[in-house]
Amino acid sequence: MRVRVRTAPTIPAVDASCAWMLPGTGSDEVFVRSVFAEPLSQVGLHLHAPATRTVADHLRALDHAAERHPIVAGGVSLGAHLAALWAARNPGRCAGLVLALPAWTGPSAGAPAALAAASSADVVAAHGITAALADVDGWLKIELDRAWRRYGDGLVAHFREAAGSDAPTFDELRTLDMPTGIVACTDDPVHPLEVARTWAAAMPRAVLRTTTLSALGNDRASLGRAAVEALAEGQPC
Repeated sequence: MRVRVRTAPTIPAVDASCAWMLPGTGSDEVFVRSVFAEPLSQVGLHLHAPATRTVADHLRALDHAAERHPIVAGGVSLGAHLAALWAARNPGRCAGLVLALPAWTGPSAGAPAALAAASSADVVAAHGITAALADVDGWLKIELDRAWRRYGDGLVAHFREAAGSDAPTFDELRTLDMPTGIVACTDDPVHPLEVARTWAAAMPRAVLRTTTLSALGNDRASLGRAAVEALAEGQPC
């Protein structure tokens, strides 16, 4: 029997000192920092959370970051999709992936998160942010109200772009042969656990961890810790 001794996570095989993390739909770099700054610092990675808003700008930020050396890339939901797509197109420039709450695989049609983004676009366009958040409660309402208002007049276009964007296909995921930590919330119907399982099964060096939205509400960094621990577990011994 092999006995595995658990120690503090390290990432010796990742040839990078910086992790560039992208936000999800309607989210922002403020939330990204609250989730990932402390967990990444514990494994020697410095967080960069660009204040980008469009798909093109997110991808350009990763391109610019990796001009001199490989980076760890990742993000939440839409940000996870884009980081994985970027890595598939730039395998020599990505040293590792930290992917939280992937929402679909391939085209977005029918995915709960895509439908939610399209619906939010319609309600905000017709009635404004306050009406769109009328049925949202607690910490999530506070986060979304802050982040959405920072998009200004670009919020509706942002939602519609996100709703129509592609995530990596299964075949693209299979090409991502770098250390990867994936995290999903077991109580999140918008980002189904089964999607995260599909990603983890496809990616050669991915490890999946789970947490809950309840834990995230109490401690934003709980999501980041689970993802970073998964990344560390995926490193070669």
